[in-house]
Amino acid sequence: MMSWQTILAIGSGGFIGAILRAYLNGVISQRVPHELPLGTLGVNLIGSFIMGVLIAYFMHSTLFSVHVKSFLSTGILGALTTYSTFAIESFLLLEGGSIVLGLSNMLLNVVGTVFMAGSGYFLVEKIFR
Repeated sequence: MMSWQTILAIGSGGFIGAILRAYLNGVISQRVPHELPLGTLGVNLIGSFIMGVLIAYFMHSTLFSVHVKSFLSTGILGALTTYSTFAIESFLLLEGGSIVLGLSNMLLNVVGTVFMAGSGYFLVEKIFR
């Protein structure tokens, strides 16, 4: 069972991550207008890279408590990345007949976020080796 401190840490981080998601999504969408939902892609790529960095760092450091780790990873980054938004945007592109855009959105999000998470992870691994 999760402690109330961990629940509070996740909830607080989620509050911050949700605001960051809305802000970054808006900034990216405004500055790089495109038919493809690049704001969602941007936050997913950024969040995935940071998640890779954090997880690798957590594996090599005892600096952070479980509450801080939960605040950062499950809280902030869990709310920052937008897979439910990605799913509905992809569906709506496909449903609207934009098959190429819908499939491109799915491919870029899935492959891109896995690549960015791995990049962040290996970046920190190189630092600790």
